[in-house]
Order: sequence, then structure tokens, then C-alpha cells
Amino acid sequence: MSETGQSRHLIGRRKFLQILAFAGAAGGLYGYGLMRAESQPQVVRQSRTLMGTQINLIVYGPDQDQCLQATAATFNRMETLEQIFSRHQVNSALSQLNAQGSLMEAPDALLEVLGLADQISRATEGAFDVSVLPLLQLYEKTRVPSAVEVAEVLPLVDYQKIRREGPGIRLSAQGMAITLDGIAKGYIVDQGVAALRGAGFSNVYVEAGGDLMVSGAKPADAPWRIGVQNPRPKSAQTMTVLELNTPLAVATSGDYMQPFSEDLRNHHILDPRKGFSPPELASATVTAPSVALADGLATASMVLGHQKAIELLQQFAGCEGLFIDKQLNAYKTSGFQG
Repeated sequence: MSETGQSRHLIGRRKFLQILAFAGAAGGLYGYGLMRAESQPQVVRQSRTLMGTQINLIVYGPDQDQCLQATAATFNRMETLEQIFSRHQVNSALSQLNAQGSLMEAPDALLEVLGLADQISRATEGAFDVSVLPLLQLYEKTRVPSAVEVAEVLPLVDYQKIRREGPGIRLSAQGMAITLDGIAKGYIVDQGVAALRGAGFSNVYVEAGGDLMVSGAKPADAPWRIGVQNPRPKSAQTMTVLELNTPLAVATSGDYMQPFSEDLRNHHILDPRKGFSPPELASATVTAPSVALADGLATASMVLGHQKAIELLQQFAGCEGLFIDKQLNAYKTSGFQG
């Protein structure tokens, strides 16, 4: 997702959601992403690579230096969380859990995210499952594994075998491993917004690889405008636009984001219960009170298909969804704003 004014800034891995009409103020960007406009609040726009994707922060405030200090502190907070959740950093808490099969004293943030993951797993009867990593690694290695290879790995995928033992976590089957790719990035965005609010900034935009939260509004109470792009850009389907001026999270999952085959039938979103990519949807966009929740529900919706996804979102207060199938038919919940 990206925030644009007179020019468009492209993001990395998940280029599905885009901010349209970025600043709402005259003038250009200067230096480290600073924009000045007379009679307008100062705008600081900064980016940094974390979690293998680009993080974009936009903050409105009366003073540039204060905005810069707040964005620096926010990035530091997000980096600290990356060191907990990353499956690619060998010393992260998650990597230690996967390597050892248990953690005696798990960080509070890890326990919180696993608690939310468990809630979504139970609500979806396993359509969302963070223990899917052995299966995902099989696809990352072979691209399109055989049914026999999938069957060999599938017994290691079961969220109910993740045991919470006081402040600790244990994986109860040898060879199990967890990925938080479908929920932790959203949690880190949530914490970024919380850090900015704690510093006194309420009009902000925080985005990580397509998962975002907006809070407050742009100058003159102009809403943030979020464009939901067609998952098949070569088609003529128009973009859905959301106008938001309240704290709200948006996350999208799609078959095009990490494909394992050119026809997009095989991709990084896998049905943990069957071992294969779900066949119906090309993308699922969810709005929710938190990005972590939106992130997890968008992934689960891809697995469930649009009918069950709509039923699922009815169980979660403040959650709405837009679902586009592979024939580009669109389905949405009754309260979806686009």
C-alpha cells in the first residue's frame, strides 16, 4: 500500500492497496520526506525496510522535529518486535521456539499474537493456522509438491498442538514449526500506530507491505482514501476506493502476491487442512479495528471462500470484507464501505 500525491510511490511484496490523494496540501517533498505548506500542519513521510518489506509512515503535526522524533521512536519499536516475530532471524524468539520446540519464558508480544491466532483458528475451524510453516517450506522448496509429499508434511500442521504453559509455549509434535507471516506484520503496524499516538500524534498512516492503519484525518478533515486494486491489473475492472477518517485497519491477501505457479493456482496461501492453495478467491480485503485481526481474517477468508468468509466476519465486531474471485466477481459484506 502506498500514499500518493502528485506522484505514486510503489511498495514491495503486496502492491494491492494504495493511498490516493496523499497530502491534501500544496508543495513537494523535501529532504527526508518532509513537506511544508503554508497554513497546513507539517507532514513527515518516512520509509524503512523491516520484515522483508517496506514500512511507510506518514505523520501530521505542528512541528517537524517532533514528528521526526516520533517516527524514529516508532521505527525502533517496530524493529524490536521484528526481533521477536521473524522466522528469518535465527536469534528471534520465534526462531528459537521453532528450533527448540519450546520457550520457557516467551515475550508478552509473542503470547499476545499467538492468542489472537488461536482465536481466529478456532473461529475458522483451522482455516487459519500458524503451524503451517512445514507445509509452506515444502512449497518454497519444490514450488508445486506432489500429493504424496504434502501428505507426509500435513500431520505437522495443527494449531491445537501449540501448547500454552504459563509464560511458556511448547510445540507438542516433533518437527512442528510456526510462521507468523499472516498476522505479526499486522500486529507490528498496530504497535507503530500506538507508539505514534503515545507521542501525541493522532493523524497518521502506518503501512507495512500492504497492511495498514489510518488514524484521524488529513488537513481540513479530509479523509484518507484507500484504493483496492484489481488483482488482475490487465483487466478493465475499476478500483474500489475507501474513504476513511477514523482509526481503521485494512489488510489484503491475494493469490498474486507470492505465486508458486504462473497460473496462480499455487501460491503462498495454503489451506492448512488440505495442504493446497484454495481455488476460489483471487483476493480478500478486510477492514477491522486492528491490523493484526484484519491480516489474520484476510488470510482465513482466502482459504474459506467468499460465502464462509462473510459468515466469519459476522462473528467479529467492526469487521467488513471485499472478496474477488478468480473470474473477478466481487462479493462484500453489507457494511463494507467501498
